[in-house]
Amino acid sequence: MSKKSSEILDDPMEEDTLKNVEHHGGDSCLLIPQLTRDISIQCLLRLSRSDYDSIAALNRTFQSVIKTGELYQLRRKMDIVEHWVYFSCDVLKWEAFDPNRGRLMQLPEMTSNTCFMLSDKESLAVGTELLVFGREITGPAIYKYSILTNSWFKGMKMNTPRCLFGSASLGEIAILAGGCDQFGNILRSSELYNSETGTWEILPDMNTARKMCSAVFMDGKFYVLGGVGVDKTSQLTCGEEFDLKTRKWQKIPNMCPSRNGGDGANSVSGEAPPLIAVVNNILFAADYAQQVVKRYVKDQNSWITIGSLPNRVASLNGWGMAFRSCGDKLVVIGGLSLHGEMVTEVNAWVVDEGAPQWNLLAIIQSGNFVFNCAVMGC
Repeated sequence: MSKKSSEILDDPMEEDTLKNVEHHGGDSCLLIPQLTRDISIQCLLRLSRSDYDSIAALNRTFQSVIKTGELYQLRRKMDIVEHWVYFSCDVLKWEAFDPNRGRLMQLPEMTSNTCFMLSDKESLAVGTELLVFGREITGPAIYKYSILTNSWFKGMKMNTPRCLFGSASLGEIAILAGGCDQFGNILRSSELYNSETGTWEILPDMNTARKMCSAVFMDGKFYVLGGVGVDKTSQLTCGEEFDLKTRKWQKIPNMCPSRNGGDGANSVSGEAPPLIAVVNNILFAADYAQQVVKRYVKDQNSWITIGSLPNRVASLNGWGMAFRSCGDKLVVIGGLSLHGEMVTEVNAWVVDEGAPQWNLLAIIQSGNFVFNCAVMGC
C-alpha cells in the first residue's frame, strides 16, 4: 500500500458516518474515500485473511466490518474461502497455520481452568469459530475461540453433553453424532450446531449407537463411519448417511475402511477413530499401520489404495497424527523426533487423480504428538 493511500485511510471520520458504518448503513459509509462502500468491500474480500488484523488497525471503520463478521459472511456467499489449520501439540496452547503463506500463529491462552486443559478434548472448526470440547469438575464444557475477536469464551452446552463423538462442519453449521455420555452410555443421538446463532438443535437418532467414530460432509450430506458399538468389544464396519433435506438417516453396510490391513470387524484395541477426510467430494482414509492412503469408490461402496502416507510421520495406534482436508489439499500433521528434536511436520498433497505427492509445508517446534486438530475455512 502506498504512503498516499495509507494517509487517506487514516483520515479521521465524522461520528455520524462512523455510526452508519458500524451498522452497515449503505454507500454513504466510505471505507476507502473516493470509492463507494460496496467497491471498498469488494477490495477487502479479495485480500487474504492473514491481512485482516493489519487492516483492522487502520481505522475503526475497517475494524467494524471485519470484527462484526460481515466480511466473512460476504466471502461465504461469494465462495471465497481460505483454509487454516488449528492444532494443539501442547495441552496448554493452540496454534494456527496458514498453508498459503506458510505462516504459524499462536492463539491466545485459553481462559479455561486446569481441569479442562488437562482433560481429554475434541475439537471442531465451524464458521469463524474453533470449538474445543472437554471436561471441568462440574461436568462437560465447551470453549470457543473466535477469529473475529481473537479470544476464547465459554460456549453453550449441547442438549446431550457427550465425548468421543463424530463431527464435521459445512459453512456455518456442524453436526455431532454418537459418542458417549458422562455415564459411559454409547449414544445414537445427534445434534446440529449453528455458529451464527450459537444454538444447538436436536436431530433424529442414528440407526446404530456408536462412539469413537469419525464424520465428514460429502455431496452436501453428513456421513458417520466406524466406531465402537454398544457391545464395546468390536469396531463397527457400517456407516450412516444423514440427508439435511429429508432429515433422515440411512445405514450403509461395510462403508468403513478396513483397519490395519484387515478385511472385517476388528477388536477394540485402543485404536483412534478412522482417519478420514473429504476433498472435492472424494472420501479418503489413512491406514496408519500400512502407511497408505485409500480412496472410497462411491458406486461400488469399496476402498482402493492409491499411494503412501508421508515418510517420517507416525502415530500411536492412529493417535498423535492428523489427517485432514484443507481446501483442495489433503494435509497430514505429525512426526517423529528429527535429529534429537521433537518436531511436527505439516505435509500436503494437492489432490489429483494420481498417487499422493506430498509436499513438506513446515516443520514446527511444538512437539511431535498432535492432541487435537481442526481446519477452518472462511
